[in-house]
Amino acid sequence: MTKFFSLLKKSEAGATAIEYGLIAALVAVAAIGGLQAVGSSLTGTFTKVSTDLNTAVAP
Repeated sequence: MTKFFSLLKKSEAGATAIEYGLIAALVAVAAIGGLQAVGSSLTGTFTKVSTDLNTAVAP
């Protein structure tokens, strides 16, 4: 049993997987935040274009 725990102590594969998981989570949070900001900007742009097109309709 002691040999098993000493092998687990030396193994760094689990720590590496956790680090990669944390990095992926951080990238996902940053991407979501950035896309929400861009989405709000795009909503305003499309609303303006829609309004301009509605007022420019020929009778």
